[in-house]
Amino acid sequence: MEETIMFNPLRKRLALLALAASTLAALAADKPNVVILATGGTIAGAGASTLNSASYQAAKVPVDKLILSVPELAKVAQVRGEQVFQIASESFTNDKLLALGKRVAALAKQADVDGIVVTHGTDTLEETAYFLNLTVRTDKPIVLVGSMRPGTALSADGALNLYNAVVVAGSPDARAKGVLVTLNDQIDSGRDVSKQINIKTDAFSSQWGALGMVVEGRNYWFRAPVKRHTAQSEFDVEQISQLAPVEIVYSYGNVPASLYEAAAAGGAKAIIHAGTGNGSVADRAVSTLRKLRQQGVQIIRSARVAGGFVLRNAEQPDDQYDWVVAHDLNPQKARILASVALAQGRSSQDLQRIFWEY
Repeated sequence: MEETIMFNPLRKRLALLALAASTLAALAADKPNVVILATGGTIAGAGASTLNSASYQAAKVPVDKLILSVPELAKVAQVRGEQVFQIASESFTNDKLLALGKRVAALAKQADVDGIVVTHGTDTLEETAYFLNLTVRTDKPIVLVGSMRPGTALSADGALNLYNAVVVAGSPDARAKGVLVTLNDQIDSGRDVSKQINIKTDAFSSQWGALGMVVEGRNYWFRAPVKRHTAQSEFDVEQISQLAPVEIVYSYGNVPASLYEAAAAGGAKAIIHAGTGNGSVADRAVSTLRKLRQQGVQIIRSARVAGGFVLRNAEQPDDQYDWVVAHDLNPQKARILASVALAQGRSSQDLQRIFWEY
């Protein structure tokens, strides 16, 4: 009898612990599994003091510490991290794009992964987002996120940006919308978004507007992308071993034609002409670009203006010259699409189709 009285409290405690464990397991099972792939950037940066919001060292904080710095993540997802790179994003190369894309594609195939977040420096975030949008064949949410201030600064934006990214990546309503970007509470399309300024937290915007917003851990959607992307793309990062060399030549008053010749001499398969206005070409450069096209280099007219929209056969007779127009893609995104498309041989007609569709 004494033994029964002695052990009843112990049994009760064990039963409560077992119940608590099963409850926690059930709660965990209800949460999405999100993998954070860290590549560096300002979101992993550190400044000398709390007042250094624009001068700091990027890519200092490893992914495990980044996750621990936002304990609220555990409330919305089961999160694990991988350190893919630890660099400032201006140092991204084609090889790094391919390595990142292949890792994202591999994770997207795993049944225990519901969504993927990529932390990234903001300087080339839009290029990486568009590359993944073109080449990763999945409907699972892929979300790129960065920050404009390091975590050490007053009013740092990285923690909330990361929280919002995990919320979006773990949300069923974010599936099949292509690669997304979350900064400053906005959800933007990885195809459309671009960095507009370098010292404000509302640095990113899309020329056609945001897809939605994240407010206090809830997604609000307002539009959906219509261009081909991810699961509907004809491109597959797992089948690409090397991106085609494509260069950008920035046009301006007095621009010399020799810049285009230098790009071609360096091995460019295509030249993105970052033209003024409607992708216009200076009179002294037309003959050089026509000659380069006859030599096999693809000529793609883009616009250097914010929100540029290049019309075919306006400003220049593109049909006659066998040139391509970049549609509404800015020069850096036009370079990404051309590099992907020209990884295999393409006619100018097929390349133009691709620029219309993607």
